[in-house]
Amino acid sequence: MTLAPSRPAPRLTPASWALFALALGGFTIGTTEFATMGMLPQFGADLGVSDPVAGHAVTAYAVGVVVGAPLLTVAAARMPRRRLLLWLMGAYTVANVLSAAAPSIEWLVAGRFLAGLPHGAFFGVGAAVGASVAGPGRRGHAVAVMMTGLTVANVVGVPLSTAVGQAFGWRLAFVLIGVLGGAALLGLWRFVPERGPVESSVRNELGALANGPMWVAFVAGAIGFGGLFAVYTYVAPTITQVTGMSEGAVPWVLAVMGVGMTVGTLVGGRLADRSVLGTVVGGFLTTAASLVLFALTAGSVAGALAGLFLLGVTSQVLGLAMQTRLMDLSPRAESLGAALCHSALNLANAGGAFFGGLVIAAGYGYVAPAWTGLALTLVGLAIVLVSARPRGARRSRNAGPVGAVA
Repeated sequence: MTLAPSRPAPRLTPASWALFALALGGFTIGTTEFATMGMLPQFGADLGVSDPVAGHAVTAYAVGVVVGAPLLTVAAARMPRRRLLLWLMGAYTVANVLSAAAPSIEWLVAGRFLAGLPHGAFFGVGAAVGASVAGPGRRGHAVAVMMTGLTVANVVGVPLSTAVGQAFGWRLAFVLIGVLGGAALLGLWRFVPERGPVESSVRNELGALANGPMWVAFVAGAIGFGGLFAVYTYVAPTITQVTGMSEGAVPWVLAVMGVGMTVGTLVGGRLADRSVLGTVVGGFLTTAASLVLFALTAGSVAGALAGLFLLGVTSQVLGLAMQTRLMDLSPRAESLGAALCHSALNLANAGGAFFGGLVIAAGYGYVAPAWTGLALTLVGLAIVLVSARPRGARRSRNAGPVGAVA
């Protein structure tokens, strides 16, 4: 009997390695962004401030993202994309190491603001580079692979860094994140190719700022994503006080939500390649349904876990589609469009946390933020639907359907 020849194992292409390097950068950023929330008690106690004051470090990071995303993307419009990615990740790494050395809360707040500045620009430029190396018809997939690093951070990076911070101190956790940033920097230098002349310019990027439909989509995201963050911000007290789980179970609950986010990123990439606008609308609708499910079943362990898992899935489908949409709405400044998505996300973070806190402070309980989040999500959906205007059968450069634009 003649044995059939074995097939050689599939080899990773240069594009695959480049996307892996971008995903590693996303993993690094996602780890430090969300791990800071888990280490609030540690650096608050170490620096002698209350938890609310320590929370200013989280706010400072979000402000840095909102400011840095458009500012750095426009200012560096003529810089080669690979070089810009290296500078952004290098600055991010240094800012995290400086945060570890902060002698006071004021210095820590400054360090977190500096760390936030490259965040949105890195994802914006990285999304454009990833779409370029992936080739026609694979833009949604490329953005999804990069964003997978961000979501996997919620499953692996955040719990591990939080555990390190609790066991050995928050400063060591930030140092280790800096080491991870160094690894991402090496991967970007080794695997991301030079792509020839830069097609963008400061004029193109600034011209995109006058794009009305893009800003409508931005506002829809800044409001609609608030639904996710209204729940995520207060998930720990909700799980302990409403669901009845122990504090030790909170990291595992967050990991379940992180798994959902990872699944949503992978699914969202395929859906966005088929129809960007359709995926945006579907993402809003399913996120709303997930919030309702969580609000109705948060009193049981199975219901709470199912609701949070589905919220992770649907919110990431929406996020990926919204980022691709903003890139479609700024075809001459795709990096800016993608970067603005992260500014919108951080505005939604602040808004969702604020309105969720209001209803809790008013005495409506820890389930109330889910209903508040539902309202925010439906407002975002309404903005997209009301402002949508067909523009014929025009397709984006990747030959995938763009659909109507807001």
